[in-house]
Amino acid sequence: MQKNLVIVESPAKAKTIEKFLGKDFKVLSSYGHIRDLKKKEFSIDVDKDFKPHYEIPADKKKLVTQLKEEAEQAETVWLASDEDREGEAIAWHLYEVLKLKPEHTRRIVFHEITKGAILKAIENPRDIDINLVDAQQARRILDRIVGFELSPVLWKKVKPALSAGRVQSVAVRLIVEREREIHAFQTEASYRVTAVFLVPDTDGKTVEMKAELAHRLKTKAEARKLLESCKAATFTISDITTRPLKKTPAAPFTTSTLQQEAARKLGFTVAQTMMVAQRLYESGLITYMRTDSVNLSELAVNASRETISNLMGERYVHNRHFATKTKGAQEAHEAIRPTYMENAKIEGTPQERKLYDLIWKRTIASQMADAEVEKTTVTIAISNETETFTATGEVVKFDGFLRVYRESYDDDVETQEDEARLLPPLKKGQKLEHEGITATERFTQHPPRYTEASLVRKLEELGIGRPSTYAPTISTIQQREYVIKGEKAGEERTYNVLNLQDNEITDNNHTEITGAEKSKLMPTDTGIVVNDFLIEYFPDILDYNFTASVEKQFDEIAEGDKQWTAILKTFYKKFHPSVENTLAAKTAHKAGERILGTDPVSGKQVSVKIGRFGPVAQ
Repeated sequence: MQKNLVIVESPAKAKTIEKFLGKDFKVLSSYGHIRDLKKKEFSIDVDKDFKPHYEIPADKKKLVTQLKEEAEQAETVWLASDEDREGEAIAWHLYEVLKLKPEHTRRIVFHEITKGAILKAIENPRDIDINLVDAQQARRILDRIVGFELSPVLWKKVKPALSAGRVQSVAVRLIVEREREIHAFQTEASYRVTAVFLVPDTDGKTVEMKAELAHRLKTKAEARKLLESCKAATFTISDITTRPLKKTPAAPFTTSTLQQEAARKLGFTVAQTMMVAQRLYESGLITYMRTDSVNLSELAVNASRETISNLMGERYVHNRHFATKTKGAQEAHEAIRPTYMENAKIEGTPQERKLYDLIWKRTIASQMADAEVEKTTVTIAISNETETFTATGEVVKFDGFLRVYRESYDDDVETQEDEARLLPPLKKGQKLEHEGITATERFTQHPPRYTEASLVRKLEELGIGRPSTYAPTISTIQQREYVIKGEKAGEERTYNVLNLQDNEITDNNHTEITGAEKSKLMPTDTGIVVNDFLIEYFPDILDYNFTASVEKQFDEIAEGDKQWTAILKTFYKKFHPSVENTLAAKTAHKAGERILGTDPVSGKQVSVKIGRFGPVAQ
């Protein structure tokens, strides 16, 4: 009779844990969930308190039989699935299906697969936390209700074979609304004025210094008037200010910030990031990859301190504690960090190495000293104008964490990171000669389309979804073809440039390609029609606040503060009648159908609608 059977949810995790436990322990994998709601049926008994009907899928039957036999032979069964709601539910399903006995069963959790963490977990087993299981079941059941009841409405009213999901529909709504903003956007032109001044350097050489007019000019006439004034003007340095700036490192990674940075820096999709992170976690190289906490354990903070002082010296060390700001952050988890801070490099596939490197740098940087920068702003007066030019320069006095890591930004976040330039030595009252002043016509940009990363940021900001849902949500809306990820070719545009050189003003037009976008999420026709239909008939389901408040209620179930059945009852009471009413409503035409006009030859009406294979004209 074997003493201990440990059940985890993935073979890779089993292999890593097996290394730490010795010969008294056998480690097996359940390959994820061993049972789920039936695929083709509704499987929820609404009248009996939403009782779910679970089944063991055909491809899992053999595995379940094997796990049952092994469990019967073991003295103790250790359920060691992940430490979040999904993991808790897997442990509970195993407990129920394998008919385990409470006295022979232990539930253990850990958020890194290291020898210390595993042994500590075995010393501190606990019971299955039924509140977490309820929270997971509530989400699963609510999503099944929404999917199962909304989809037939779409088949009847829009087109066959469509489906709807609770969080997915809201994500599609964000993308559709952004597309509409872009189409409604009116560009405005203004003139940006830049000057190049000649300044003597320390060794008497002349160097160029770029400066920009303090604000944009509205019209070509204003720009021309300013350049005319500059012909006869003298330019004097009216003010020099130097102020020290401190730059602070970003917090260690959470699931959502890791997905965003890996997309910007490594070009990974959200799903790819999660897949690679899961492999790193299961090999024991990083802590658990689903978390919204920015907390680091004392152990990690101390290990970072040691690593930094060994690599870069004491001056670079600065221990920090970060607090989590997200709504409803789950449990006292840790941020995503390397399990052994001293390992700056790992063995693995190129993707694993890149992602690990990113996580290592971000974690180390979070425990490093601020960067100290000196920023100089020079104001240059124009003798016959109230306008002024400004030139800025930056000197890094101490690089601090920047030595290791700089955070990237999405293209829709305004970054003021100009190329930091060194300014030549200047003094107040100094007269300057210019080598040319240019006024260039610039246009306001429409809001950018979402990338996978910026969509994750938006969902998190709105409190929609949790670390485990971002990746599947973004994959699903693309698989359903409500959203496509694509390139948008730029358009050619003419812009005007006025240039003052050698006291002559030239006026030229140039062309540029503008607005080209890569890997952006755009709604398909079907996506737009489905979205508009759902907003019209099911405004609640697509309401951002409603979706966020449902997430909050799941958190309250997990905390043990709310009954899961009560939440489902309230929801269903409102939702089900609106489904029935919509199905019964006689609409004059199907969603997405519109009349184009009459055919001049036959005099018949021409309309467009969405057919089984896409848009058709009839």
